[in-house]
Amino acid sequence: MNYLKLKQIVVFITFCFLLSCNQQKGPLSKVTGRQIKIDTSLNAVDSIETFVAPFKNRINEVLDSTLAYAPKSLLLDDGNRNTAMGNLMADIVFQETYPIFKSKMGEELDFVVLNRGGIRSIISKGHVTARNAYQVMPFENYISVVELSGTAVRKLITFLSTSERPHPISGMQIVLNKRGALESVSIQGSPFDENRNYYVATSDYLVQGGPSIGFFDNIISTTDTGYLLRNAIIDHFKKVDSIKAEVDDRFIQLD
Repeated sequence: MNYLKLKQIVVFITFCFLLSCNQQKGPLSKVTGRQIKIDTSLNAVDSIETFVAPFKNRINEVLDSTLAYAPKSLLLDDGNRNTAMGNLMADIVFQETYPIFKSKMGEELDFVVLNRGGIRSIISKGHVTARNAYQVMPFENYISVVELSGTAVRKLITFLSTSERPHPISGMQIVLNKRGALESVSIQGSPFDENRNYYVATSDYLVQGGPSIGFFDNIISTTDTGYLLRNAIIDHFKKVDSIKAEVDDRFIQLD
């Protein structure tokens, strides 16, 4: 590097330094602000609406296109221990996650557990669209698969059995006696074995703590699928003609 170029660089650095010094007016001493209400009193800007319109129309077209049909409404309050809507959600997560987890880890998915509060809408009878999936699952939650010891699964079963809310499950059957005590538990058709580990699909929200409901206190390993729960719902809708789910015996209390 010759002397002229070096001099030019030094001059440029000095200029930038002096410029930055001149911009420093001293330490920040006060911050003020005011509330701007966003309501019907605000007028739309025509130029912006015109620019946005094609994108908005395309989004609505995609969201409102029919993907499947629900012969009857799927509800969240039609059962004491399990519900049609909860069963649908848990079964979707199991069916859509199983091949992904099997391909990625070479292991079998054992069961699914979700939280009742994470399902934000029912599915009404009639045409089912992608918009329905956004209504059911408005959150950006991903599906995770956690490995739990038999002891941890036992605690999870106890939590589910004593909860006042019907948290959705799939791949597992829990039977309580008349007094509400645990009668039997089976996973994938086999009796629960506290001496082995199980792979459980769920929401990453619950894995990360969620509403502190104690689903997963002790996790051996976690596999992030990179699969949005909402996308699993949409993918399932695309694969079936009719969406069917009902209250069954996956979680019951004997009379």
